[in-house]
Amino acid sequence: MSGDLQQQAKQHLWMHFTRMGSYAEHEVPVIVRGEGCYVYDEHGKRHLDGLSALYCVNIGHGRAELAEAAAAQAKELAFYTNWSYAHPRAIELAARIAELAPGNLDRVFFTSGGSEAVESAWKLAKAYHAAQGEPRRHKIVARNLAYHGTSMGALTATGLTALRVLFEPLTPGGVHVPNTNSYRWSEDRDPLWAADAIEEAIEFEGPETVAAVILEPVQNGGGCFVPQDGYFQRVREICDRHGVLLISDEVICAWGRLGHWFGCERFDYLPDMITTAKGISSAYVPLGAVIAGEHIAEPFLHGNAAFNHGFTFGGHPVACAVALANIDVMEREQLNENVLANEGAFRGMLEGLRDLPIVGDVRGAGYFQAIELVKDKDTKETFDDDESEQLLRGFLSGELYQRGLICRTDDRGDPIVQLSPPLIAGPQQFEEIEAILRPVLGEASQRMERWSSLSRA
Repeated sequence: MSGDLQQQAKQHLWMHFTRMGSYAEHEVPVIVRGEGCYVYDEHGKRHLDGLSALYCVNIGHGRAELAEAAAAQAKELAFYTNWSYAHPRAIELAARIAELAPGNLDRVFFTSGGSEAVESAWKLAKAYHAAQGEPRRHKIVARNLAYHGTSMGALTATGLTALRVLFEPLTPGGVHVPNTNSYRWSEDRDPLWAADAIEEAIEFEGPETVAAVILEPVQNGGGCFVPQDGYFQRVREICDRHGVLLISDEVICAWGRLGHWFGCERFDYLPDMITTAKGISSAYVPLGAVIAGEHIAEPFLHGNAAFNHGFTFGGHPVACAVALANIDVMEREQLNENVLANEGAFRGMLEGLRDLPIVGDVRGAGYFQAIELVKDKDTKETFDDDESEQLLRGFLSGELYQRGLICRTDDRGDPIVQLSPPLIAGPQQFEEIEAILRPVLGEASQRMERWSSLSRA
């Protein structure tokens, strides 16, 4: 069976964001089951899932109660649409989310995933402004290196050039501003300059043309960039001053990833909308949502008005049932509290790796952390493209997996290793991560020194 899976995968399965040619001479990693913080490949080898699959299996793998909730719902009502109809699980989940969400974020528009949530939020921002008599407001301001999805509208907000150029022209209206990576700032820089850059962009574009600003509480692209103290408060003031909506993109940062139900709570700001997915169901079933303030929904609640947008599977009954069970687990096991209680130990373990020559920066919040890899710690010199290729794809990614750790190596900004374990993780898993990560990073540093010497010879 193992051989059959490998052959069929190579012949028929088109994997996402994957260099398919990489598997011409190598096996496709085939994950066959999961339990808690661990997954097992087709050979029976156990791997610590230090990425929660893709920042999303928040309550861990193998939860029978979520499978049982899905099966029970499928027997009762496998599917009905939310287009002009409702069903109990969508109603119950919307009400549950409204209870958990901060402020007046009381209206829930379901989607199938994160890119759909971002698309929906941008369209809702445009429709809201049009309903308010400002139809020219259509632009969206996002940050450099930020990832907001890959559908055409979400890709316009995404600030990663390599993901964009092959698919241009994109949906018009994307504007990009600096991110909050203070590791790359001069020491005398105003800590809120990146927030003020948003206002400069709005004023340059013309406030009457800008619909929304979209920001992650902790930016994923580039490696877990955290905001400076007061950043989001300044951004909120800027948006209010110019009549621009603030969208908090929490596809990753909600549902306990930062130790709170929603990432905006961690940094004490109230957006007009939250986009979310992934951890809402711990990815046991695809589900996403836009959580909108009552003031955003109000223009669409009267007379003949309607938000003319939707997806067939948004608010799928089975997905909603699983999400409700997922929230039950999080509450019963106090997983937000677990993250807050253990994030210091997690971060401390990563900070302890700073003695390695290749570790330049450690940053993040909650169970969402990154290590930036550098060529020279004193100068913060980064690796060039060829060196990064050798470092990440030539060694680190495969070696970490072979030693039993799944994490993310990425160089769409500067080279990073990113870790985002299930929210049930604790000191035992942190020790296991260090036991693999430390020697592999140490060997990577030595390899890069040798490779650099050979390149100069």
